[in-house]
Amino acid sequence: MATLPVYRWHLAPEGLATRRQLRALGLRPGGQDVAAQLERPRRRRGPLVAYLYRIDRAKPVRPMTPARAAALEVAMRARRICPNCRTDVGYCVPRSLGMCVPCSDIESAA
Repeated sequence: MATLPVYRWHLAPEGLATRRQLRALGLRPGGQDVAAQLERPRRRRGPLVAYLYRIDRAKPVRPMTPARAAALEVAMRARRICPNCRTDVGYCVPRSLGMCVPCSDIESAA
């Protein structure tokens, strides 16, 4: 296994990008291997690491199809429904509470 080249923060060569940078360009890694890694030093902990991919090998982001958009809408609607009161609360129900905030307040007061 070959080791990856490591670059410091802001010193990566042209032609390499992180996943977020590829996404901003409308691209995705497309199955390619990681080309290098970027390290951002921190004072008291280990460095933050980001993997870099070659831009010339990146593929365009797949377009959102009507079926995928409908499936995403159904999934997001399910995340907004409180399991206790069965209402669409208008926001994603917090996983930490497991229910909407009004139901959580009622349960904690009891």
